[in-house]
Amino acid sequence: MSETSGTTFGGRRAIPPNNSNAAENDPPTVELQGPVPRGVNLQDYLNVTNVHLFKEKWDTNKLDHHTDKYDSNKLIVRRGQSFYIQIDFNRPYDPRRDIFRVEYVIGRYPQENKGTYIPVPVVSELQSGKWGAKVVMRERTSVRLSIQSSPECIVGKFRMYVAIWTPYGVIRTSRNPETDTYILFNPWCEEDAVYLDDAKEREEYVLNDIGVIFYGDISDIKSRSWSYGQFEDGILDACLYVMDRAKMDLSGRGNPIKVSRVGSAMVNARDDEGVLVGSWDNVYAYGVPPSAWTGSVDILLEYHSSENPVRYGQCWVFAGVFNTFLRCLGIPARVVTNYFSAHDNNANLQTDIFLEEDGNVNSKLTKDSIWNYHCWNEAWMTRPDLPVGFGGWQVVDSTPQENSDGMYRCGPASVQALKHGHICFQFDAPFVFAEVNSDVVYITAKKDGTHVVETVDATHIGQLIVTKQVGGDGIKDITDTYKFQEGQEEERLALETALMYGAKKPLNTEDVTKLKSDVDMDFEVENAVLGKDFKLTITFRNQSPTRYTISAYLSGNITFYTGVSHVEFKNETFKVTLEPLSVKKEEVLIRAGEYMGQLLEQASLHFFVTARVNETKVVLAKQKSTVLTIPKVIIKVRGAKVVGSDMVVTVEFTNPLKQTLRNVWIYLEGPGVIKPKRKLFREIPPNSTVQWEEVSRPWVSGRRKLIASMTSDSLRHVYGELDLQIQRRPAE
Repeated sequence: MSETSGTTFGGRRAIPPNNSNAAENDPPTVELQGPVPRGVNLQDYLNVTNVHLFKEKWDTNKLDHHTDKYDSNKLIVRRGQSFYIQIDFNRPYDPRRDIFRVEYVIGRYPQENKGTYIPVPVVSELQSGKWGAKVVMRERTSVRLSIQSSPECIVGKFRMYVAIWTPYGVIRTSRNPETDTYILFNPWCEEDAVYLDDAKEREEYVLNDIGVIFYGDISDIKSRSWSYGQFEDGILDACLYVMDRAKMDLSGRGNPIKVSRVGSAMVNARDDEGVLVGSWDNVYAYGVPPSAWTGSVDILLEYHSSENPVRYGQCWVFAGVFNTFLRCLGIPARVVTNYFSAHDNNANLQTDIFLEEDGNVNSKLTKDSIWNYHCWNEAWMTRPDLPVGFGGWQVVDSTPQENSDGMYRCGPASVQALKHGHICFQFDAPFVFAEVNSDVVYITAKKDGTHVVETVDATHIGQLIVTKQVGGDGIKDITDTYKFQEGQEEERLALETALMYGAKKPLNTEDVTKLKSDVDMDFEVENAVLGKDFKLTITFRNQSPTRYTISAYLSGNITFYTGVSHVEFKNETFKVTLEPLSVKKEEVLIRAGEYMGQLLEQASLHFFVTARVNETKVVLAKQKSTVLTIPKVIIKVRGAKVVGSDMVVTVEFTNPLKQTLRNVWIYLEGPGVIKPKRKLFREIPPNSTVQWEEVSRPWVSGRRKLIASMTSDSLRHVYGELDLQIQRRPAE
C-alpha cells in the first residue's frame, strides 16, 4: 500500500513523513500478481456495484455514536464501537469462494504498521479492541457488515475501499468521496483513553455546544456565554486542518496526550502560524477586538479558508477555541478560570513585587504579574506515561505565555499531580503549579541596591478556580481539585514536594510571615458603574496600646486584565494618626472623569495601597482590582420558535455614556439557530438606541442560546444573551 520510491528522505527513511490528513494517494484499482491468462475477464469475479454507509442524522450509526449533531452528510463514528455498512455486489456473495475485505486509508503515504492503512478482515465474531468486519445480513446481492474499529485508532478522515481477491490479484473500488469516514475519540468506550463514565458529564463536556466563561474579578465575578459550535458545518474539517498545519504525524493522532499538546501550540499563532494572534496592547487594527467574538465558529472557519492566523485573541478566546477543537474531536473538555493567576516568569513559586522606598511599585524590577483572572482548559484522558492515579483532568493552555520545549504551548499537566506537588511529571507542571500556588512577596529595593523582604501574602494567588456547572449555566468551584485548603498539613506537604522536585525558591521568606504587626490595613472598593463616580475606603486598625503615625500612598491604575499597568490615573498620599486600640477609615473619591478617557478592553481598575508605620518602619501593602459594571446588549425574538420556521431576532443597544460611540460593531450568533453575523453602526450618540433585525431559521431543536456582543472605539466587553427553547418541526 505504501508508495515506494528510489529516493531516501534525509538518509533515514524510505518515504516522506505522513503528516497531512488532506493529502491523498489512491491505491491502484487493480493489483495483479502476474499476467492474466487469455480468455479470463476479471469482471466475472465478484464486483462491487454500490456501498451504503447509513450516514443520515436519524440512522443508527450516527445516533449510537452520538454524532447526529454534526452538520455533515459524511459518516462520522467514534472509535472502539461497531457501525454498519452495506455492500452491493454484481451477484450473490458466496463466503466459500468469494474473499473480500474493507480497507481504511489516511494520508498520502499509508502503512499498515503505522495504522494509516487498515485492512479490515471479515471475521465470524468481532473481538473487543480489534478491527474486524462481521457479516450480519445477506440478502440477494447485498451484504450488511458490522465493522468495529480499534479504540486506539487514529482520529481523522479516512478514505474507504473494498478489495476483492481473485486468483490473479486484487480488484479494488475506486476513490469515492461519498464513502469517506470520520473516526473520532470515544468517551463512551471503556477501552478508549478518553473514556468518561458519567453520562451527564459526557453530555456537558463532549456534546454541549454552548458554554459559559467566567471573567472579571474575584469580588465581582462576571460571566459570558460562548458558542463552541463544534457541530457546525466545516468545523470538524477545520480542526483536522489545524493538525495538518502543525505537520503532526498521522500515526500520533490517536493519542489524546499528543493531540491536546499539539492543539495547545496551534490555537495560538506565536511561533507556528496557528489559529489566533494574541494582542494585549488595546490596539486592534486590521482585526477583531478579542472582546467582540461570541464564539469559535467564525474564527476556525476563517483560519481554514484564509490559511492565515486570525486577529485577535486573549485568554478566554484561546480557551474557547481550544475547547471547540477538543470537543469536536471527541476529547471531553471544559474551560476553567483561575482568579488571581500568577504569571511567574522565573518559575520560583513566588510573585515578586518590588517597591520603591516610598512604597510605590518599581515597574522596572517587577517582572512577574498577577492576572485578575486567567482562562485555560482541562481535557479528560488517561495518562499511561505517568504513575497510576494521575489520569483524569489535565490542564492544557493555549494562551502564549511561556516557551515549552521551544514552542508556546502548555500541558497536558495532571491536575491530581499538581494538587500533590508532583511537578516533576510532564508537561509544564511547574508553570501551572506557580499559577495557582505562588506566594506574593513584597520587596523593597533600597537606594543602596539591597533588597529587603517586607511582607509575604501566601493566600492571594489562585484564590478561586471555577468552571461552568454540569447541566446548567451556574458556577462550579473546583479550587479543591488543584490545592488543599490553606493552612492544612497536606498543603504544606504539597508545597514541600514541589520544592523537592526542583521548584526554585531563592528568597528566604520563612521568618517574614511570622512578623505580626500591631497595625493592619485593608481597603474596599464600592461597586463601580461605568461613567459614574465611586468611593474607595481604607481601614486602619491599631491593636496595641501605642499611638502610631502612618504615611500612606494610594495608586489607581487602568490595567490590562493580565495585571500589567497601562496608565496611572490617580495617586494620593496622606498621613494618618492612629490612637491606641482604635480603627480609622479614610475615604477617597474616584471621579468618572479621572478614568473614563483611558479605559481599556475590560474596564478594569487596579488599586494599590502601601502604608508605612513610621515608628516601627513596618510596611503594609494591599492590592485590589475592580471591574466596572457595563451596560448590556438586549436580544428579543418574535415568531414561532420551531425548526425550519422563520423567526425575527432583534438586537438593541443603548449608549449610556456622555460621549458618542464610534465604529460600533454588533456581533450575533447562536449555534443551531443563526450563523454568525455582524453589523456596523458608524456612531451612536449619547443615550441613543440602535436596533438591528435578522431573520433566522433554526435547524436544531432543544435548549439553544443567542449570544451578542458590542464593540466600539471607546467601549468594549458589552454582551447580551437570550435562552430559547426551539421546538421540533411538527410531523407532516
